[in-house]
Amino acid sequence: MNPLLISRYTATSCLGRGIGPMRDALAAGRSGLKHCDFDGVALETWIGEVAGADDEALPEHLRGFDCRNNRLAQIGFEQDGFAEAVRDAIRRYGPDRIGVFLGTSTAGILETELAYQRRDRASGALPAGFNYAGSHNPFSVAAFVQAAFGLGGPANVVSSACSSSAKVFASARRMIEAGLIDAAIVGGVDSLCLTTLYGFASLELTSKQACRPFDLGRDGISIGEAAAFALLERVSEPLADDAILLLGVGESSDAYHMSSPHPEGLGARRAMEAALTAAGLEPGDIDYINLHGTATPSNDSAESKAVRALFGAATACSSTKGATGHTLGAAGGVEAVIAALALRDGFLPGSPNTCDPEPDMNYLLASRPARVRRVLSNSFGFGGTNCSLVIGRAQ
Repeated sequence: MNPLLISRYTATSCLGRGIGPMRDALAAGRSGLKHCDFDGVALETWIGEVAGADDEALPEHLRGFDCRNNRLAQIGFEQDGFAEAVRDAIRRYGPDRIGVFLGTSTAGILETELAYQRRDRASGALPAGFNYAGSHNPFSVAAFVQAAFGLGGPANVVSSACSSSAKVFASARRMIEAGLIDAAIVGGVDSLCLTTLYGFASLELTSKQACRPFDLGRDGISIGEAAAFALLERVSEPLADDAILLLGVGESSDAYHMSSPHPEGLGARRAMEAALTAAGLEPGDIDYINLHGTATPSNDSAESKAVRALFGAATACSSTKGATGHTLGAAGGVEAVIAALALRDGFLPGSPNTCDPEPDMNYLLASRPARVRRVLSNSFGFGGTNCSLVIGRAQ
């Protein structure tokens, strides 16, 4: 594939707003997880919550999109000069030549949960102010971002569980290569809600402590929320040496089981191989792998087998979900931003909370400085929907 320029990127999570707090927390090995105190939830688990999300106010003309998910989206795109970069792209390309491709798993479903709690006791009718289209509807977040920036190009939302906001990079790439757009906003937004917290607990997938990816004693995930955005553009010469590029995308669908990965990680391996092929690289060209690493026994076991089969035991790797929690439909976008930070600042992220990692892997417990040229980022979702991204420096 032809490389694409990642001209601007940002991420907001329980580590803080924007890439500055995220970079500081990763360098210090600090987790943003806390014991669950989310309103209406009585579960013994840990979460990654973005402080102040409920206090964010949308502009009056966008109030039809008001929900926690879109408030989190607004917090996200207002960090790190991202909104200004989008407006500059509009001036250069025009509003109809910029696409919006975002991932989410539950969108604004919290609004529906709250609406059902407030429905009329006699008739069962939902509150008159409940707006499904602007909240729970999965397309809501893309429509909101389009409306916020006045964009008129193609837009799409991918909801493929935990691979959602990695797969949008592939969607944008296809649109740019087809000549339909010149740039794209990609990323993902997912927010805390009762459905995910109770749903994953019912599947016995949540841990009663802060998650420990790839630890031999791991016992489940910690659910988080986040908003991550990147601006993709065609590459134009000359490029700065420190420019960050999307070099390859690989997708697969193994359809082994509705909620469990193939035990040998076959779909994961195919996605990684496809990403390397698209980038024209060999496994030895990758300096760091940001693992999907959810901290469930089956997921991490399958991914470790796939990584060892393709890369051996030498390539540095870690999961950063011990810092951010598993942000579900936003995870691919968050971890693409972490990959970009590793490339920009020359460091390998560690894995907060993990103490005794899987054997036969070069698994990083603590962050350390390193020369990083190319990163592979993995995102694997329910139903065997897999996506791997290769991100690298221009030189």
